[in-house]
Amino acid sequence: MIVTLSALLIATALGVVYYWADFYLRGAVNVITEDWYIKFERAFPPADLWMSACAVIGAVGLLKGDSYGLLFALIAAGSLIFLALMDITFNIQNKLYRYVSTSSQMKFEVFINMWTLGFGIALIVLLSSRISFI
Repeated sequence: MIVTLSALLIATALGVVYYWADFYLRGAVNVITEDWYIKFERAFPPADLWMSACAVIGAVGLLKGDSYGLLFALIAAGSLIFLALMDITFNIQNKLYRYVSTSSQMKFEVFINMWTLGFGIALIVLLSSRISFI
């Protein structure tokens, strides 16, 4: 299980790098091109970088069997859930999910929302048994 979770943490971090490379270089992941949407999206890179760094550190630590791995994997999990909820709330408030039937970008956005929320929750559930309290 640890190897699988570590691989998924690293894959998630790499997926974030792909997303932002596409966003800034091609813009193919943009659901719409409205200024307010682009400004909102541009607020995410620092938080995504934090989550990705925690994910990679967590994955390495888990694979090495070091306690920092559990800590950083759980920090990544909480960050994933937070990022998902911010994005989902924004999409609902701005009625962006209406584009899911006509936009491959919105389908990708839904996948990202489901992945970040689902994987964040799964990490907490699967790793919580490894937490020991002093």
